[in-house]
Amino acid sequence: MTEIEKLVQGILAGEKKSIARAITIIENNGQKAQKIISAIYPHTGKAYVIGITGPAGSGKSTLIEKIVKKLRENGKSVGIVAVDPTSPFTGGAFLGDRIRMQNLSLDEGVFIRSMASRNSLGGLAKATKDAIKVLDAAGKDYIIVETVGAGQLEVDIVKVAYTVIVVLAPGFGDEIQAIKAGLMEIGDIFVINKADRENADRAVIDLLSALELNTEKKWKPQVIKTIALTGEGVDELLKAIEEHRKYLEAGELERKRRKRVEAELLEAISQRLADTIIAELKTEKTLEPLIEKIMNRESDPYTIADILLKKKIKLEKEKK
Repeated sequence: MTEIEKLVQGILAGEKKSIARAITIIENNGQKAQKIISAIYPHTGKAYVIGITGPAGSGKSTLIEKIVKKLRENGKSVGIVAVDPTSPFTGGAFLGDRIRMQNLSLDEGVFIRSMASRNSLGGLAKATKDAIKVLDAAGKDYIIVETVGAGQLEVDIVKVAYTVIVVLAPGFGDEIQAIKAGLMEIGDIFVINKADRENADRAVIDLLSALELNTEKKWKPQVIKTIALTGEGVDELLKAIEEHRKYLEAGELERKRRKRVEAELLEAISQRLADTIIAELKTEKTLEPLIEKIMNRESDPYTIADILLKKKIKLEKEKK
């Protein structure tokens, strides 16, 4: 049995060590990563993915801890992928307020992984999608993805999650930030956390007013107040998640999955084509001259890209 086969076997058995190793390989990218994803892909598509986003300091991590504990009480297994703006710690350690979630890692039914965003836009690491597939294949019932809290860059979460929760805290202008950042369009459920603070009710009214302006969405997003430190409102939040899930399963879920598969396929094709052309340029030692042309303003990146693509298509046709 090869190393990859052993790793895949471990993933399917839900072994934490194999899951962690596979995600590390995926983060580093390469042929091994592709082989792992190809092997586990038939075993994916069962987990329900929840995205949790919002400004830093709104209490996302504390809220996740309470959500996971409730899900575990109901016998559900959970995977957590937390995307950080810097390099991840090993062994499932989290940055800042995520330290609270370390206790969850002692639970065999919970797997936690912190991933570096590595400057990728959208608030998500490029490897996040594949890490979700690993946790899905490992048999997790729910997978929670927490993003870095980077304002308008957070909207990429909608590409991986079925239910997107936007967490805000009153008194810091977060409600206005959400409206400006485009989070209003992607949120399925809005949470006003730290609801024991002054102006919490006002924040709810402001959000409801803003949501009324978005008449295009068939699903009417709910606004829920929580106090993550005490667990207040978490049951109501879980109920809202289940309601949204039932709404999606009535027809929207299949459409979302199809759209996601299409996006992944196009992304994979683009990446493979780009990698092939770059490898050929390096082999033929023609990359530097092209860079010089652009540096000297004799051409531009888009024109060069068009020329290279046309050349590639022509060569492929001649081979046939």
